Amino acid sequence: MSSFFLTTAIDFVNSRPHLGTAYEKITADVIARYHRLKGDDTWFLMGNDEHSQNVFRRAQEQGKAPLAYCDEMEQVFREVWRGLDISFNDFIRTTDQKRHFPGVQTLVQACLDNGDVYEGTYEGPYCVSCEEFKPEKDLVDGLCPIHKTKPEWIKERNWFFRLSKYQRPLLAYYEEHPSFIEPEVRRNEVLRLVEDGLVDLSISRAGQSWGIPLPNDPQSVVYVWFDALTNYASAVGYGWDDEQFARRWPANLHIVGKDITRFHCVIWPALLMSAGLPLPGQVFGHGWVFFKGERMSKTMGNIVDPLDAAKRFGPDPLRLYLTKEVVYGADGDFTWERFEEKYNADLANNLGNLVNRVAAMTERYRQGRLVAGGGGSLATLAADSASAYRRAMDGLALHEGVAAAYRLISAANEYIAETQPWSLARDPAHADRLSGVLHDAAEAVRIAAVLLLPVMPSSAAEILRRMGETTAPGDLRFDTATAWRASGERGILNAGALWPRLEDKGAITVSETTPGTPSPSSASSAAPAPSAASAPSASAPAGTTPHPVAPAALEQIAIDDFMKVQLKVARILEASNVPKSKKLVQLKVDVGEAEPRTILAGIAESYQPEQLVGRTIVVVANLKPAKLMGIESNGMVLAASPEGGGALLLNAEPAVPGTRVR
Repeated sequence: MSSFFLTTAIDFVNSRPHLGTAYEKITADVIARYHRLKGDDTWFLMGNDEHSQNVFRRAQEQGKAPLAYCDEMEQVFREVWRGLDISFNDFIRTTDQKRHFPGVQTLVQACLDNGDVYEGTYEGPYCVSCEEFKPEKDLVDGLCPIHKTKPEWIKERNWFFRLSKYQRPLLAYYEEHPSFIEPEVRRNEVLRLVEDGLVDLSISRAGQSWGIPLPNDPQSVVYVWFDALTNYASAVGYGWDDEQFARRWPANLHIVGKDITRFHCVIWPALLMSAGLPLPGQVFGHGWVFFKGERMSKTMGNIVDPLDAAKRFGPDPLRLYLTKEVVYGADGDFTWERFEEKYNADLANNLGNLVNRVAAMTERYRQGRLVAGGGGSLATLAADSASAYRRAMDGLALHEGVAAAYRLISAANEYIAETQPWSLARDPAHADRLSGVLHDAAEAVRIAAVLLLPVMPSSAAEILRRMGETTAPGDLRFDTATAWRASGERGILNAGALWPRLEDKGAITVSETTPGTPSPSSASSAAPAPSAASAPSASAPAGTTPHPVAPAALEQIAIDDFMKVQLKVARILEASNVPKSKKLVQLKVDVGEAEPRTILAGIAESYQPEQLVGRTIVVVANLKPAKLMGIESNGMVLAASPEGGGALLLNAEPAVPGTRVR
């Protein structure tokens, strides 16, 4: 069993965690859970950074003692991390006098003993929000480039660390260990910084009591960044438990924000070199999550509370969004509109619909029991997806790992559309084939759920339960759990929708390819209804022309009336002309339900039946059934209505049958 020790940056506690803070913790948790799934002895460390002047001032504002304030904020942070299902093994606080104080003082003493600490005077700008001395060359119009605030001017006696001494050793280490800093853009930034030269670093603040006293100068406290960086080592025994420290250190991975990579890739390794300690395996500097294009910041006042999303939808949809939609290492963006859109598309319409269909059909056709068999293309794709997932996750390309899982999910949806279990169920001669199809679909869902366990732990565990997995999620191991099961029997549980579709106004529009206002091709009328202002779609037959009607002829309705209409994506499975009708075509369409629907559409003058099979269209799904030419039609196809026939409104991009259109 391999050991794996990863950490996140510890957080200032001057305010609640925001979505940008949560992004780091969620993605680190995905990594930790993935390594546990692989069977690694995983130790995941998080914590709070409390010896900050921001924290001290915040406590004063509230009329509280700093430590009492920090005690309260620990509970606030733990509440948020519980709400987001973060599975840390240890939580370190820099006010921990039993673990952290001895670690910091031991590191200071080691650097002193090596001749790397000396006394001097510092004078210059200091950003309280960054807790960092700022060279004037780094200011923008005299302001901190991150917080847009004017730094304080400070002059005081300090103790300095000889950072300049480690310029060449650091550059040599980067060259010998090219993966030490990831992604590449962060590595290049750090290389340029170190190549330009390093200046010695102040590691103390004079005349303050809020902090850890220097072992050689009790009247001064350790500078907050020196204090904070030491947590990674002090939490696992440095300075107080040599046996534990030898077992856990060095850390395999530090996950930090891109704005603090220089601390972790320059100062931290230099301190460790000075103390004669092993360096961590890798530092990964992730990007920022913006809100509507702007960085989230306590100072800027545009905070999104992650618990707002978790309380409304549960933690898993947010975890999926942040892992899947943000390229790991790059910046991402969050809006509530985009979040709800992806919730509907990825969960309600895609994965959730797939789980429901497999379970419903298994219950209906096989009384909820499946015997293994088949395999074929889905088994091959499942193996390929698992391999791609593992490569991506090992390379910290978390977004690519989730994409690999979703390729399998999409393939399972397509497999159901192609094999049409509802058709197989009508013929007893296809009984074995039907059983094989249902098993293969269920097995693909099971493997996809295994891949998603690190990302959506609760939801994936529930999917595994429904797909007949009997091993507890925490006991599953990647290699065996992602292997295709070609033998055995399982029970499939049909337990309802995992993610009900969101019905908020103005959420998602599936198709915007056709200008004008579409009108439906009605099953209750042999001829297409006239359009208020129609135009042919991109796939309309040549020669059709729009016939606009003056806007005054439009009858306006309230949005609540419109929202009563259930528009859904459908895929045409079969199409045939209706005998004795020049205008009607009989369609069999997949609307994301256990069985397809029959819908009659007045488009025979525009399309031959063979042109329609496989196309993705939009239908009115909650229309009362009507009989035409002796055939019951269950729905209505949307089409523009130029003279001579109806032009179907086709989706610009493929969408899962059953997707709600608004």
